[in-house]
Amino acid sequence: MKKKGILNSHIAKVLADLGHTDTIVVGDVGLPIPPGVAKIDLALTFGLPSFREVVDAIAEDMVIEKVTIAEEIKSANVETLNYINDKFQNCDIEACPHERLKELTRNAKAVIRTGEAKPYANCILQSGVHFG
Repeated sequence: MKKKGILNSHIAKVLADLGHTDTIVVGDVGLPIPPGVAKIDLALTFGLPSFREVVDAIAEDMVIEKVTIAEEIKSANVETLNYINDKFQNCDIEACPHERLKELTRNAKAVIRTGEAKPYANCILQSGVHFG
């Protein structure tokens, strides 16, 4: 049994398999998952687990060099935007139209579905490299 870190075996495997510039997505309950992209569904009820809880856990185990969010979050979900800006102060944060973000999910190694039920609580996390 693992001693620490991500216990979900599907997420742990995806993180272990990531290479530089590979991406994963953390999404709310409404984000569509493209055909062919692995879906890891953590949603239990509306709000559980939260987007923030899932992102916090992943950020503990993953080297993240870039975060992509939807531009629409700036007006529709300022609380989550502020969380992302605070959490990823040392990363590039890129905003694009929500439709473009959904297109970019096609290239992700996995989409992790949370129970979050707030608009635009989605992000694409791009893997960096850890050299020691």
